[in-house]
Amino acid sequence: MTRPDGSLPTLLDTGMVRVRGAREHNLKEVDVDVPRGALVVFTGVSGSGKSSLAFGTLYAEAQRRYLESVSPYARRLFTQVGVPDVDRIEGLPPAVALQQGRGSPTARSSVGSLTTLSNVLRLLYSRAGDYPPGQGIVYAEGFSPNTPEGACPQCHGLGRLYDVTEASMVPDPSLTIRERAIAAWPTAWGGQNQRDILVTLDYDVDRPWRDLPQEQRDWILFTDEQPVVPVYPGFTPEETKRALKRKLEPSYMGTFTGARRHVLHTFAHSGSESMKRRAASYMVMSECPTCHGKRLTPAALSVTFAGLDIADFSRLPLARVAELLAPAAGGDPDRPPGFPPRPTEEALALTRLAGDLVSRIGVLQGLGLGYLSLERSTPTLSPGELQRLRLATQLYSHLFGVVYVLDEPSAGLHPADTEALLDALARLKAAGNSLFVVEHELDVIRRADWIVDVGPGAGERGGRVLYSGPPEGLRDVPESLTGRYLFNAARPTVRAPRAPTGWLHLRGVRRNTLQALDAELPLGVLTAVTGVSGSGKSSLVSQALPQLLAAHLGQPAQPEGGEPSPDDAEAARPTEGRLDGDLHLVGRLVQVDQQPIGRTPRSNIATYTGLFDQVRALFAATPDARKRRYSAGRFSFNVKGGRCDHCQGEGFVMVELLFLPSVYAPCPVCHGTRYNEKTLEITLRERTIADVLAMTVDDAAAFFGEEPTLRRPLGVLQEVGLGYLRLGQPATELSGGEAQRVKLATELQRSARAHTLYVLDEPTTGLHPADVERLQAQLERLVDAGHTVIVVEHDLGLIAGADWVIDLGPGAGDEGGRIVAAGPPAEVARARGSRTAPYLAAVLEGAAAAL
Repeated sequence: MTRPDGSLPTLLDTGMVRVRGAREHNLKEVDVDVPRGALVVFTGVSGSGKSSLAFGTLYAEAQRRYLESVSPYARRLFTQVGVPDVDRIEGLPPAVALQQGRGSPTARSSVGSLTTLSNVLRLLYSRAGDYPPGQGIVYAEGFSPNTPEGACPQCHGLGRLYDVTEASMVPDPSLTIRERAIAAWPTAWGGQNQRDILVTLDYDVDRPWRDLPQEQRDWILFTDEQPVVPVYPGFTPEETKRALKRKLEPSYMGTFTGARRHVLHTFAHSGSESMKRRAASYMVMSECPTCHGKRLTPAALSVTFAGLDIADFSRLPLARVAELLAPAAGGDPDRPPGFPPRPTEEALALTRLAGDLVSRIGVLQGLGLGYLSLERSTPTLSPGELQRLRLATQLYSHLFGVVYVLDEPSAGLHPADTEALLDALARLKAAGNSLFVVEHELDVIRRADWIVDVGPGAGERGGRVLYSGPPEGLRDVPESLTGRYLFNAARPTVRAPRAPTGWLHLRGVRRNTLQALDAELPLGVLTAVTGVSGSGKSSLVSQALPQLLAAHLGQPAQPEGGEPSPDDAEAARPTEGRLDGDLHLVGRLVQVDQQPIGRTPRSNIATYTGLFDQVRALFAATPDARKRRYSAGRFSFNVKGGRCDHCQGEGFVMVELLFLPSVYAPCPVCHGTRYNEKTLEITLRERTIADVLAMTVDDAAAFFGEEPTLRRPLGVLQEVGLGYLRLGQPATELSGGEAQRVKLATELQRSARAHTLYVLDEPTTGLHPADVERLQAQLERLVDAGHTVIVVEHDLGLIAGADWVIDLGPGAGDEGGRIVAAGPPAEVARARGSRTAPYLAAVLEGAAAAL
């Protein structure tokens, strides 16, 4: 196409971003053109390569180009991604990525710090707060619990103190020390060592703990002394006394460590997460007596605004904060009775700071986040909430000509909240920006100006652009699974609801937004708990129910296979209320969340699910391995012997480039295989152990099809839609949704005899509609086997296919926490006052029309 003057059009004329030869991850020499100044949605099944194109290629290249313009010294301050594997990209503007990562998982990070609202609020309290008579000014940093100036001197800004007590470390005082009365000591040799040392020190280890003198009990538990004494393992107390008297040569010299010292040292320094969790179980949390949990100095807490100190003010929902600030933002700086009028400069500061806060909070309210408080801890937020907070910051920044790359912004959103999200995206586009969005939600896809559909399958079966163009054109692409769902060729299957086999009754539950809530939960069926973001779904299903049920069952209330969270203390906070009903019908609780399955690249799906143990056993059973006397341990990359000594089994070495991103290069010795040459000489049907780790789940299922011990775990991984993942894929590369499905698959391969109650929090996160159907089939299998499944969910297809729906609301925060409707999906779809009902009704009508 030529212009009127005969010249060829330029990129500025066409307004396109052109990608040529993209090979990142599973992309297969992808060439694609996408428009600027438009909402471009990248779709495809999970693992198809859409994120590799949007984030791994387009955003990575935009960031690389930007950093080339920054001074080498400043580059070191950025978290830099690597150089994408692509031939060239033309017409690419600067880019901002809004991903779903939880960021730094620290309890000190909050909504206020993430949005910078807390910084402005501290200035307001410092410059325009109401000080008590005679008090000097407190500067802004003095209102932060994360600074030396503001942190409470006793709890160091945490608001709570952790310690151990005699009751927490000795839960059963009727036991003797020999019978392990001191439960906080190590369970294996370490605990036996301490008991043997006490025998040497002439303590009576065969007398019930409660009968020992208090002075002895206190020393054993709380002393910081660490005497070194001779130890005679296996000797009776009398034999030990005689050995000491005769100065017999001991087996070794042992060092005594008090139980309190052991617990605190393990919690602070152990590299084992399970050891830390065990130590934490013996610790008692208490509110700091100086700041009463408010984390600040007395001087900072003496300053008020609207009658509230900054800690109480920060605990209010953002919607209420905006109400209190509105008069001051409008130039009406109200003063409490008895206070002199504000000086002109103070009134001006208040008006400007309050106006800024009200404007920023207005953007957050527009995204449906008005129920959050400034002090809400970042680790307690869902990925969707985090991304919307970052989106609000960008909306307020008023940038122009930028590409925003978003990772499933609708994740964790109720359909009603998705409308607000789409409005926000439209505002960014109207301001002259481009939006590149990775998305599965059909309502978002329908609003796209341009669709890039990647597939057709996942992993090696994906990586091709099936279609790039306006949405309507996708209708004519038979290979596209997205097109089938987008144009209603595939609709959710709705069947007659099952009848419950029993009921659990929650009474008077108080937690977060739940205030004296009563709820009836059916057993033996699939229940979906719905409601807008912040309505109390997770408080009920992921916190209150597991805690009360776990207490009845006598098992820990923690997610299956989860990593310790910085907010474990918050999760462990007791729930008010009681649980009754047909409790005898529930024998086990399994809670599956989206926490990582491991924090290092050494953890992968093969090791987590346990199937790697079976693989290593098969290699150890080969004739060559038996001839060399190689055990299964020889084929582990985590221990010495079979692993490569140069990279310690990592498979790569890091090359530090100072001003540029660090490069992870394959190990020059093992070439990325993780194993030494001798180990790789052992093969199973011409494949080495490294070859097996490089296989996808689908490939491994075909390779080990005749192995009964591997057929089941690999088949379940396929059934939950993870066939595209490599067995050796590091846990750090898995999304929250993938990690949750790995946990679910691990649980599904077990043979549960007792009736089990499964609790899942938004298991469809990150799933294409086709993958949601596969996941729902697995949940149905659990119910058919006689178990109970309860899910917190927004996916309307899964909700429509549930047996029972509990809808919380009607709004978020203070406007939520109540059961608006409960019953079979068709009944809830007719409920008045339910924000879920109209969306659910539309899906049920569509499903009925397809029959």
